[in-house]
Amino acid sequence: MSALLEAANMFAADANPVPEFTPTVPGPLKDATEQILGWTAGGGLALATLRGLSGWACVAVGHNTERAALASRGKQAIVWSLISGGGIGVTAALVTAFYNMTQA
Repeated sequence: MSALLEAANMFAADANPVPEFTPTVPGPLKDATEQILGWTAGGGLALATLRGLSGWACVAVGHNTERAALASRGKQAIVWSLISGGGIGVTAALVTAFYNMTQA
């Protein structure tokens, strides 16, 4: 038999080949991580909001001055700010969900 097949048989014979291990984050590191994630998410959402507002301003100025390219860029900025804000929200929710799942 090959060495790979022997190793596979050995792992299959054991009831639990993975050792019992529960990952935990130390207290001081956990607090710092939560603060960094909070500030990052808050800053990202603030920038997405500002980008959305500047996009609306570009649409207004472009429409009133009949500059179609400016209005078009403003509309693109609005869409991308919504997408980035949604992405930040989903990422924050996923990180929180996975963190809470490990705290069983």
